[in-house]
Amino acid sequence: MKLTVGQAVVRFLANQWTERDGVEQRTIAGCFGIFGHGNVAGIGQALLQAQRTGEAGLPYHLARNEQAMVHAAAGFARMKNRLSTMACTASIGPGSTNMLTGAALATVNRLPVLLLPSDVFATRAASPVLQELEDPRSYDVSVNDAFRPLSRFFDRIWRPEQLPSALLAAMRVLTDPVETGAVTLCLPQDVQAEAYDFPDALFAKRVWHVARPLGEPAAVERAAEVLRNAQRPLLIAGGGVIYSEASGELDQFARETGIPVADTQAGKGALSWDHPNSVGGVGSTGTPVANRLARDADVIIGVGTRYSDFTTASRTAFANPDVQFININVAGFDAAKQSAHPIVADARNGLSELLSALDGKRFPTGYRVGVAEWQVTVDAAYRMGHGPLPAQAEVIGVVNEACAARDVVVQAAGSMPGDLQLLWRARDPKQYHVEYGFSCMGFEIAGALGIKMADPSREVYALVGDGSYLMMSQEIVTAISEGIKLIVVLVQNHGFASIGALSESLGSQRFGTSYRYRGADQDYDGGLLPVDLAANAESLGANVIRCRTIADLRDGLKKAREAERLTVVHIETDPLSPVPSSESWWDVPVPEISDLSTTQAARGVYDTAKRGQRIYL
Repeated sequence: MKLTVGQAVVRFLANQWTERDGVEQRTIAGCFGIFGHGNVAGIGQALLQAQRTGEAGLPYHLARNEQAMVHAAAGFARMKNRLSTMACTASIGPGSTNMLTGAALATVNRLPVLLLPSDVFATRAASPVLQELEDPRSYDVSVNDAFRPLSRFFDRIWRPEQLPSALLAAMRVLTDPVETGAVTLCLPQDVQAEAYDFPDALFAKRVWHVARPLGEPAAVERAAEVLRNAQRPLLIAGGGVIYSEASGELDQFARETGIPVADTQAGKGALSWDHPNSVGGVGSTGTPVANRLARDADVIIGVGTRYSDFTTASRTAFANPDVQFININVAGFDAAKQSAHPIVADARNGLSELLSALDGKRFPTGYRVGVAEWQVTVDAAYRMGHGPLPAQAEVIGVVNEACAARDVVVQAAGSMPGDLQLLWRARDPKQYHVEYGFSCMGFEIAGALGIKMADPSREVYALVGDGSYLMMSQEIVTAISEGIKLIVVLVQNHGFASIGALSESLGSQRFGTSYRYRGADQDYDGGLLPVDLAANAESLGANVIRCRTIADLRDGLKKAREAERLTVVHIETDPLSPVPSSESWWDVPVPEISDLSTTQAARGVYDTAKRGQRIYL
């Protein structure tokens, strides 16, 4: 079949399907794109032709920012449990390099996204072309080589004959839960428009089967023997539990063994917050209940977690000198972490196998008293009556109460991810969508767009601070143009609340974290800037509701839910408002020497905490 390379890419992607548990869905559900001279006549023409002729094609979605469209694809993929994703096409030069941050986010979070950045001329006939980086060391280097360390698979298609093998390799990685992440196929702009006689078989329907690996019986038995001899075990549920759709198996495991279940940012919601075995988040921003259990635990069962520094409280969370780890993970790389007894398996299968091997073993459930006491603390944080400006914890409480069980809250950066893991009461495996692998400011609205596209039946709340909003709010326009309703809760506290609090705790006195005029001493300590973010959102086409009080917010969220189009609910909060302590630590180095007394004092606190850090052998 004679097609251009661009046409062949579109036709191929439209015929790829993923299957797990007998359910098929499109691997690539659509294509985000921003066109420039590098792709308008290649991939752009192919998408247009497919749409106009009615041939197999990809739905096209016009994005407003290249980084944001990759975030939307990542949000879509996570919502689809990594079984379906979106492609993203951009023009040469800045259009393509704008996708680098999105590529990093996808790979860090093990989320499949397909990137199609345009590239230089393969023939070099017109070199150097507009926006080409000339490297005097080699003519085959372009800015797109920056994608190499950020991608799980990278290729550049210099000739049409190379396309079939590159496409098949890309699909292999996108559909492999162990290897997945950003996949980058660079397409030189002249090659995109070049015709070639491709084999018809390339465009036949192809189904990529996603397996559920079983644990090796001997590995399961070794882990079960360790757990049978435990006195105070703790299970940590990571994102792999949700991707595997293993909440039912986790519920059965917890109920039959009595073992308490903590969760990571990616695993929150794997068990409902009111499940009798749920103890909340663990680690630097976890609950005191979970962190006390972690400190005393003699066996940690990590299911589908990669043990980030927040989960381990920078390797201070698990203080028992004899603690052992059992890890159930589809990736051997993660299963082996913390010198664990590894079970390399799908989370659903691994939990069932380990439960069967325990032969009815049960553990004490005295921790439930502490959970009940903690919920009283959460209630108080939600209704603290802080003033004159409301507290962020109160805002979270109102949003939590406004969300139905199947609704989704989206967050990524600032102080809110920590407050959310500490306080949010998740009731569904898909209700809590906090991107905390890369913690990328600006993800919230773009990610919410992808989430809503993945499941239009759910209300999606993008909970975004003013810092993140100012970095990336353009996809409000994309959502409006697509007729996609989102609820954006815009929390304005005139600066970077998270880094401000961290700066103060480290002795740096909130330096450079406030949105204010520059004062007489050259610090940003003047008056507040006259920035009206609500008016900005309104200018982008959003319906806007301005709130001053928590009562206003409660009413505003009700109206936003009843609205038929994207609505921004704006409220100003106090950046110094308190939240309960997690009784945990996060390793952020403090200068060893300083002329500032605040820094000297912070170093003393740091040295004390650092003594609890350990490597698990």
